[in-house]
Amino acid sequence: MSNINIEKTLENMGFSPNEIKVYLVLNDHGSNKAGKISKLAKIDRSSCYNALKSLQEKGLASHVFIGKIQWFQGTGPKRLLDYIQEQEDEIKQILPELHARHKASKIEGQVRLFKGVKGIKTIFMDIARTGADNFVFGSEGQFSKVMPEFALQFDRLKKENNITTKMIIRKGRKEKDSKTTEYRFFPETSESPTVTNIYGDKIAILIWTDEPEGIIIENKAAAQAYKSYFDFMWKYAQK
Repeated sequence: MSNINIEKTLENMGFSPNEIKVYLVLNDHGSNKAGKISKLAKIDRSSCYNALKSLQEKGLASHVFIGKIQWFQGTGPKRLLDYIQEQEDEIKQILPELHARHKASKIEGQVRLFKGVKGIKTIFMDIARTGADNFVFGSEGQFSKVMPEFALQFDRLKKENNITTKMIIRKGRKEKDSKTTEYRFFPETSESPTVTNIYGDKIAILIWTDEPEGIIIENKAAAQAYKSYFDFMWKYAQK
């Protein structure tokens, strides 16, 4: 993995730019004094000390005194996994309260917009967590092409949650065999970047452009109307 990808991953974990620079210096160069670390990280000493303090609070750095000189060192890359696990455990502790408050303020008919690959992941995770069967039309296989690894993960989640998919696709397209998906075909359907998913009381519309985006419409009446439209198409689609 390139240094750019490492930095991006650490950024996604919530590290500040200075924390990333200092953490990588500690990882790459071992124990050092703060002055040397600030030079290698190319940041001023005050910013370096702040980053070191933050990394120590996260358990990702430590220090020892040799004489009167303070030396800093990283705690090892595997500590990152422990740090993520600790964050996950903390989130699990507050989830019940957050769920209770979310339900209390939930508005019927809400629409949420998601952008980028991460946004699309959020939509598919919502489909998996809902546990309802998924009804799809308009797919051109974009999900597997753009996000192949996550597509396999999504298939596993579907199996774990006993979710089945009915999908209407354009005749002539080939789909990967799936034990959780049943396909039917329409002979005269034009290719489109838009894919519609209907699951539970929700509709997810995905737009597979260079920067994919999607929306989730949470409305029982709308979902039922879309499902009726899907059932009509399914009835007349070819097996």
